[in-house]
Amino acid sequence: MSEIIHASDYFSDHTKGNICLNLRGLYLRPIKLAEAYLPFVRQYFIVLLENIDIYNHTHFVYNMSMIVKRELSQIERIRKILDGQHGTLLTSDLAKFNIPRTYLSALERDGEIERVSRGVYRMTDSIEDELFSFQARYKSSIYSHETALYLCDLTDRTPLTYSISVPVGYHSISLKKGGYKIFYVNRNLFDLGVVFTETPHGNEIKTTNPERTICDVLRSRNQIDDQLINEALKRYVRKKERNIDLLYRYAGLFRVQKIVREYIEVLL
Repeated sequence: MSEIIHASDYFSDHTKGNICLNLRGLYLRPIKLAEAYLPFVRQYFIVLLENIDIYNHTHFVYNMSMIVKRELSQIERIRKILDGQHGTLLTSDLAKFNIPRTYLSALERDGEIERVSRGVYRMTDSIEDELFSFQARYKSSIYSHETALYLCDLTDRTPLTYSISVPVGYHSISLKKGGYKIFYVNRNLFDLGVVFTETPHGNEIKTTNPERTICDVLRSRNQIDDQLINEALKRYVRKKERNIDLLYRYAGLFRVQKIVREYIEVLL
């Protein structure tokens, strides 16, 4: 849709969601748009200047349909990312797909998404995926110990707080104040047995595999409930996909081979 408007001035009224024009002092609202699209319309206005004696005003020629179509495509790309991640969006996703953050602000201003934490957003009508959001905020962390037992289906007990491992030397004031169980691991061993798994919401997160998790809980057994450890070991030996050789190799690297063998040999 193209229009020619005789006007001496134009400006945006963000409070009412209109593109407004002033024609000889008369306040007009010829175009009604969602407030979220106003910054884009203003930025990409296509203007052609002509002199018309009868009005002695600037002529504005613009094609609103093309402007909105172009900007909607970016908005739709963000919505597709949200759908693909079960309602959760990271600011790093925008950089990955070369989408300006202006569009994120527009969706937030329009009430379609809301900020969960630094760099993490979710659709306002969705349930927050806390496991995914937490790890998106603390990218150096991996789920381990009690939380990994739950994610590896080695226990049915839902963790009361997150147990995570971070590399030695990693510091985060907010993480320490959050009440989480934090385990510091030598950087040479930190990535050993780290795998990707899905949260109950279907998003991908990093955790330790069953073999690494068994080594972790036995290495930190003074901080973990004995009943939980025994349940996890019994479940592990019943798993068809268990890998005892890998478990013993990890146990040797973490220097818990003796205690691991004692537990496993009793159960096998």
